[in-house]
Amino acid sequence: MNKGFRQLLLLLTLIGCLVNAFGQTRLPALISDGMVLQREAEVKIWGWDKAQQKVTVNFIGNTYEAYTSDSGKWEAPVSKLKAGGPYTMTITGSDSIIIQDILVGDVWVCSGQSNMELNMKRASPLYGKEIETSENNYIRYFATPQSYNFIKPLEDYRGGSWKKANPQNVLNFGAIAYFFARELNLKFDIPIGIINTAIGGTPIEAWISEEAIKAFPEHFNEAQRFKDKALIEQIELENQAKTQDWYKELGQKDLGYADPLNKWTDPDMKTEDWDRMKIPGYWAHTEQGKVNGVLWFRKYFDVPSSMAGKPAKLFMGRIVDADSVFVNGIFSGTTSYQYPPRRYDIPQGVLHEGKNTIVVRVISNSGMGGFVPDKPYELITADQKIDLKGEWYYRLGATIKPLGNQITVKYKPTGLFNAMIAPLLNYRIKGVLWYQGESNAERPLEYRNLFPALINDWRSHWKQGDFPFLYVQLPNFMAASDVPGESNWAMLRESQLKTLSLPETAMAVAIDVGEWNDIHPLNKMDVAKRLALAARKVAYREEVVYSGPVYESMEVKRNKAVLSFLHTGRLIARGDSTLNQFAIAGADRKFVWANAIIKKNHVIVWNDQIKNPVAVRYAWADNPAGANLYNKEGLPASPFRTDEW
Repeated sequence: MNKGFRQLLLLLTLIGCLVNAFGQTRLPALISDGMVLQREAEVKIWGWDKAQQKVTVNFIGNTYEAYTSDSGKWEAPVSKLKAGGPYTMTITGSDSIIIQDILVGDVWVCSGQSNMELNMKRASPLYGKEIETSENNYIRYFATPQSYNFIKPLEDYRGGSWKKANPQNVLNFGAIAYFFARELNLKFDIPIGIINTAIGGTPIEAWISEEAIKAFPEHFNEAQRFKDKALIEQIELENQAKTQDWYKELGQKDLGYADPLNKWTDPDMKTEDWDRMKIPGYWAHTEQGKVNGVLWFRKYFDVPSSMAGKPAKLFMGRIVDADSVFVNGIFSGTTSYQYPPRRYDIPQGVLHEGKNTIVVRVISNSGMGGFVPDKPYELITADQKIDLKGEWYYRLGATIKPLGNQITVKYKPTGLFNAMIAPLLNYRIKGVLWYQGESNAERPLEYRNLFPALINDWRSHWKQGDFPFLYVQLPNFMAASDVPGESNWAMLRESQLKTLSLPETAMAVAIDVGEWNDIHPLNKMDVAKRLALAARKVAYREEVVYSGPVYESMEVKRNKAVLSFLHTGRLIARGDSTLNQFAIAGADRKFVWANAIIKKNHVIVWNDQIKNPVAVRYAWADNPAGANLYNKEGLPASPFRTDEW
């Protein structure tokens, strides 16, 4: 036997060993340890193997058989599963795979944009006790990897795993998803599985399939453009280069770093000639004006001996747009964009008795930089607190042209459906939770067609009929207005309200749990509880009041409008005998604030200056502060208008 032949034989033997070691049977990421399977339904177990391979699934004393297709895919239907577990499943094809710690219960998919993605760690200032007591083997969570694809629907994710609820894992659970699962687990005493597939900032068209988006030619044409991988690569390279060049120029211009021996982070730097500004606030509202670039802020504060040397938490509210923070010259943290709350850890030994300094380098991308009002600005040790609001010194470090908008590829139509929804479609579910709309608020009328299209699209692809689809109406956001007016956010809420015409849908109203200065309000527990109430009605067929009042009709009697509602229970004016946020108009279509009272479970609305009312609006604003029409179960009425001019 010559040397070359022996080497070839050795290579073939090695390849054979590798094949035997790794096998050919492959399962999707969802079919894995710790998974939750949907009870009382036909469930698919599926995977891939070599062509024409027999595959057996052994589960809870039963054996199920399947054969792979020519492409190597197989499916085995498993049915009549009762809630319980944990169980073990053995799948045998070319090799054998054992899946452990399986539960049978109800599986819910949570999707949308950042408010569905927002995790318990972000919401932790409100929910410390809930995190500490979150140990629960019967709540499982799967976060899908974030990706996009415009070419075709994908069959699997590139990762992901099921996690049990406990104080460590739950920090990365979506807050709404976790609290929703906790409510259902407590109510029904069954395992709850949550699959969270959400990405911040995403418009609804990114979550719709190519077939369904054809009804919207502009979005369909855009989806076709992004099938060009070269275009995507070009855009991403241009975005990267533009951002790098912008920050490079900013760094070169920044006077705060110009002198290596006298950086503005130095706690001993003299600031007598710096300007002063009250924090929180925006420098566009000062003599500085709407300057774009870098501003440096500095505050001196006294630390008592009782706090000196101790580790601390620094809360710097929210800062527009990016910041880097230094305490006594020591770098303490940075955040690259405006939305996250600024919470920085100050290590032991940094604070000293007497005079201390905080320096904040703020980068503005568009000229409206500053410190968001009504947020916490404070330094906290275990038992003491220092308020950091008030007068700060500041100086301009550099000016630069605004960075400008960039194309975000993952926001384009169909990309997220293909990569983040399509791999789910074989997985049996109980229903869907949806929290999205902020990114479509500038196109609110289009949303009333896009949103029903998404629901019908998902139901068509899942092939489970009209499964429950529960969603959150946009919360209150932005500054409240003193006078009635128009609002894109109110219009989008109306589009969401109209989507209740689809079967097996329900909506959680959230206009009382938002934050005027934060598009990501932290109160996710109340939102989840309202969704759980809706689930109890729509998915579990309980006779519960699951919705706040919904406008039904208006009748004009003399100079008064008499409004009727669905889901009234008993109408109340929460916190006051006077109803707020009602506006009325006559034939001139000019709305003015109105008087409103509850009488015999109707709402009577009038203004003595309007003799012949033709339309009424309620909570019709970005932030309808003070809106207080509820039912006695404590659920708020949805905003509405009787006119559609």
